[in-house]
Amino acid sequence: QVSLVESGGGLVQAGDSLRLSCAASGFNLDYYAIGWFRQAPGKQRDGVACISSKNVSADSVEGRFTIARDSAKNTVYLQMNGLKPEDSGTYFCAARRLLFRACELSAGLYGNWGQGTQVTVSS
Repeated sequence: QVSLVESGGGLVQAGDSLRLSCAASGFNLDYYAIGWFRQAPGKQRDGVACISSKNVSADSVEGRFTIARDSAKNTVYLQMNGLKPEDSGTYFCAARRLLFRACELSAGLYGNWGQGTQVTVSS
């Protein structure tokens, strides 16, 4: 059974850093693209970064976020530096089976989702 569990969220101040984790079970991450998405209350779910065997893509975070995969731990991380209040929201990771192709930050392409972890950045 495919399962994704996010962790690492919390309440921080502007300028702080957080590292989110997405632990996968039931499948091998190396054969999947993993995307991180952010959703603020009342807003749509926006793509933040994704990683596949082909590429790494970070979008709309001005180089402040870094995505990385630890194959030995079957876990993907999102390192977030220089956090801003507008980065607040629920962060979800999602998986899409994808081999040798670039990942994309379109939520509709991903079929497996975690429960999310809350990030709140105070000013």
